[in-house]
Order: sequence, then structure tokens, then C-alpha cells
Amino acid sequence: YPGGYTDWAERRDARLAMKASSESADERKEKDARKKAGTEDFAKKKEYREQFDLCVSRAVANLSTLSEYCLPFVAVNGSFVSYKSGDSEEEIHQAKHAISLLGGKVKNVDKFQLPGTDMGRALVEIKKTKQTPGKYPRKAGLPAKEPLK
Repeated sequence: YPGGYTDWAERRDARLAMKASSESADERKEKDARKKAGTEDFAKKKEYREQFDLCVSRAVANLSTLSEYCLPFVAVNGSFVSYKSGDSEEEIHQAKHAISLLGGKVKNVDKFQLPGTDMGRALVEIKKTKQTPGKYPRKAGLPAKEPLK
């Protein structure tokens, strides 16, 4: 390879530096703001709020919290699908009031086993039936610390 690895790395670094310098200060600020903004911030913006037909999540939080983060993005008549553990009946039951408050209704729970294992999983489909009140999602951290009941 002519010039060796060092030559290639220097050319790559120069291209990246040129690309970075071609961005305006406003573009860099916007990128930084997007990196720092949380789900709560984007869900309050008109261009994202209730604009999507489908939102999906994996089992990273309880269903009340996930619904508060996700349902504000879903358009009325759209769906939010959450991937949960197979024994999630109690969690779904406890989340029903929060889901209703946020404009949704549990439409379907599809239970299955992961192939080659004895581990059960479920896909919980929540249908968006009405608009989510503007006060949701609450400020950063609250949905996880104090889930709606």
C-alpha cells in the first residue's frame, strides 16, 4: 500500500477536519442540542409529537414508564408495541390506568417462546385512541422514578 498506514490515517483525519470545519456554528450547536435532548424534550416538539404510526420499545423499563415516553410520539389510531418478558400480566394490569391517561388502550398481547429456550416473551400492542395530554411526558427522570399508576 503506497504511503503505508500513517499516510492513510492522515488523509482520513484531514477529511474529517475539513468536514467539521465546513459545518456552521449553528449546525454544530443543533447537533450538540440533539445529543443532549432527551425523549421528553422531543415529545414536546410539534414536529415529533403524535406524528408516527408506530413506536416500538424493548423491555428496558416498566410499561407505565415506557408508555409515557412513547405514546406522545404516536398519532391517534397508531400503535405502540413493547417487547416484554413472558410473565408480564401483572405489569400490564398495573399500567392500564397510565396507558388510558396517556391516550392508549391495550389492544393485543402476543406471547411466545424464544426459539431453542424456555424463555417466554410478549409483544404488547397499545392502540392510540386519543391525543396525549400536553403535560406528558413529565420532566426528565420523573417517568422512571415515579411511574404513573
